[in-house]
Amino acid sequence: MLEKIASFTINHDTLTPGLYVSRIDGDCVTYDLRCKWPNRGDYLPQAALHTIEHLVATYVRSTGRYPEDVSSDQVVYFGPMGCRTGFYLIVRDAVSRQQVIELVKAAFAFAASFEGDIPGAKQIECGNYLEHDLPGAKAEAAAYAAVLANCTPETMAYPD
Repeated sequence: MLEKIASFTINHDTLTPGLYVSRIDGDCVTYDLRCKWPNRGDYLPQAALHTIEHLVATYVRSTGRYPEDVSSDQVVYFGPMGCRTGFYLIVRDAVSRQQVIELVKAAFAFAASFEGDIPGAKQIECGNYLEHDLPGAKAEAAAYAAVLANCTPETMAYPD
């Protein structure tokens, strides 16, 4: 029998959009960037989600772009949730919760205002290069940026 993974123990009926500490594994902390209410029928459109992934992943891996002196080598991973309600960000535990908040705010503000060619979206660079939606991504990123406005280290725990 398979063990239930930690993210499946969270009550998705009470989970609201926000920024949460999902799990801590050794020196890595996984953050749940929940953009949408789970199981409410409103999900991130696939093409917009894909574009946000490219924009934010590029941003958080670009040394010198970060607030609070976070370096790109402290970012392990950024990618989408299969349920299309948000993203996971994995960073080294040397990055404080406040630094993560500032980094995520800056990354989504970057995505919300991005103009130009989507990074990594050429056929040679991306496995699904035709499925992008920059206007949709900008709108979703702006909506999540509004959620982040009220985020503090104290609000990063999952609801009971």
